[in-house]
Amino acid sequence: MKSYLAAAIQMTSLPDLQKNLVQAEELIDLAVRQGAELVSLPENFSFIGEEEEKIASAEAIGLLSEKFLKTMAQRFQVTILGGGFPVPTEGGKVYNTSLLVDQNGTEVARYRKVHLFDVNVPDGITYRESNTVKAGEDLPPVYVSPELGTLGLSVCYDVRFPEVYRHLSYKGADVLFVPAAFTAYTGKDHWKVLLQARAIENTCYTIAPAQTGRHYGRRQTHGHAMIIDPWGVVLADAGEEPGVAIAEINPDRLEQVRRQMPSLQHRVFM
Repeated sequence: MKSYLAAAIQMTSLPDLQKNLVQAEELIDLAVRQGAELVSLPENFSFIGEEEEKIASAEAIGLLSEKFLKTMAQRFQVTILGGGFPVPTEGGKVYNTSLLVDQNGTEVARYRKVHLFDVNVPDGITYRESNTVKAGEDLPPVYVSPELGTLGLSVCYDVRFPEVYRHLSYKGADVLFVPAAFTAYTGKDHWKVLLQARAIENTCYTIAPAQTGRHYGRRQTHGHAMIIDPWGVVLADAGEEPGVAIAEINPDRLEQVRRQMPSLQHRVFM
């Protein structure tokens, strides 16, 4: 593993696949021009809209999202995480799928979101992700990259379930991905502290690309795409506008923190 720059992209995705992919390409280009070798896109990067429209267009969204990720990775010669997009499955539902693609455009890891966001948020909005999404059944994978370290996948609501990240750290993760479309109401209180907790307790870098702003109707997300170091220090924060958070992933820092706080070696229960 070497030192390198990683990017957490922040988008305001809309109910328009083509506009979203144009926005994503512009931000990937911006990240690469700033030196990023690992680029991550947020959950729902290619589409945020009414659930009925998502289901009706799921096949096209899924196919074009996957093709887009592979094309961008090859074009820019970087490893790219697509943080979440719908892939049709049986029963008229989709998997909320996160895909990691290497610089050759080859799929190296795929994760189907396990924890679905079925919540009555105190701001009066009700979310029922399970109405249209089928939960994945497998723990998220890690991908071992000789240059970028061991990368662990997750999606959004997973961040509230620390056992997911303990599994990833047990598998050797150096970097945790938390792509999200976090609600504006919960994000203001919980987003940063949850990301810091996952980084600190697992002594891992945490890369969290995010959605921001108003997408359609009352749907509004928190923003603040972040990269956090293994000590819990926020290295980059994209704020509330579309853009890119970029920071260095440094194996020496990782080793230093794990030497100073060897909690992973002291685990009693696995």
